[in-house]
Formats: sequence, structure tokens, C-alpha cells
Amino acid sequence: MKKTYKIDVDCANCANLMEEAAKKTEGVKDATVSFMTLKMKVEFEENADVDVVMQNVRKNCKKVESDCEIYL
Repeated sequence: MKKTYKIDVDCANCANLMEEAAKKTEGVKDATVSFMTLKMKVEFEENADVDVVMQNVRKNCKKVESDCEIYL
């Protein structure tokens, strides 16, 4: 399953850090973050609980970029 989320991030480097953090989150098969469109696309592993995974993605992104936001 793939979903797209609106994000708020200050720079392209920050978006890259968010993307790497999202990709390392358990339950995420792949993730891309676009600074230009301010969107995060996440592909989830099969049978993953999307809500739980996205809460963990948000936590992991906040660790690398504290002022970022993902609108769930």
C-alpha cells in the first residue's frame, strides 16, 4: 500500500534527512520526500499497521529534524 502525506520542512537537506529516517522505520518498504512539493510518499510493507508505522515515522523524522511536520 502507498500513501502520500503533506509535510512541512525548511530545506532540501532536511527533506533528505526525513526521507532517510522514514526508510529506516520498521514497516516502511520505501519512502520519498519532495521538498519542492512538500509531500512524503510512503510504501508500506504488507500487513503493516499504517497508523502505527506513521507514528513511528513521525518520531524518527523528529529525531533528525525537530521542526519538521508530517500531517497524518
